[in-house]
Parts: sequence; structure tokens; C-alpha cells
Amino acid sequence: MDKFMNEALKEAYKAYKKNEVPIGAVIVKNNKIIARAYNKKEKNKIATHHAEILAISKACKKIKNWRLIDCTLYVTVEPCLMCCGAIIQSRINKIVYGIPNKNYGGIESLFNTLENTNIKIEKGIMQEESLVLMQKFFAKKRN
Repeated sequence: MDKFMNEALKEAYKAYKKNEVPIGAVIVKNNKIIARAYNKKEKNKIATHHAEILAISKACKKIKNWRLIDCTLYVTVEPCLMCCGAIIQSRINKIVYGIPNKNYGGIESLFNTLENTNIKIEKGIMQEESLVLMQKFFAKKRN
């Protein structure tokens, strides 16, 4: 599990280097990464270009199906409500994430959106690494 979360963190570092909110995601099927992405809202000037949405799009293209059954999403930060909707619609079976998103999170913070589905949820995986990266990013923004 840490192996795939580490890959999501690598994606988050890419976002960090490009002055994007450092969130990274990978989607795994049969113990193999089928998609990876990081936030590109600033670069693309599109509000929906979150890491999770971009990874879902790539995974669907890769397997040529909108149903991502038997897939796990690894993401550094708790998905927002919009991303939770995409996760539900794509039929992803499991989400693994690092840190909660107290302001915009859709799993814990807003409506416990996914807690009431059949999607398995694991949180706090590589939490410290995700948190440090986010803190570093926002500290840089404030300076």
C-alpha cells in the first residue's frame, strides 16, 4: 500500500513544483498502476482538473471502460465532494488517502459521502509526508 501511496506523493511533488496545490493520485488495478495524475487547475484554468478527476479519465481511457471496477484510488488528500461524485460514478472499489481536507473534503468533512457506499476507505496512509508537502506549499504562498 505504501508503494502506491508513494507514487501518489510523487505526483503531488510534480504539482508542487508547478505551483499547483500538491495533490497527487494513482489508480491501481490488479496490483498495477493504470493511471496517475496531479492537480492542474492553475495550468489548465479549469476548475475540475483535480488529480482524482484526471486520473479517473486516464484510467477509463486505458481500460476502455467508464467502470473502474476492482480499482483502488490512492490520493494524498481526502477527495472533495466533486471528486467523490466521480469516484462513485466510476465504480472505484477502494480509496486510500493521506490527510483529511477539513475545508473541502467529501468523505469525512462535508457529508460522509462515501462512508455510506460499498467503497472501502483507508485513511492516514503516509499522512505525515502528505501533510508536510501541503504545509510547505501554503507557507510558500504566504511569503
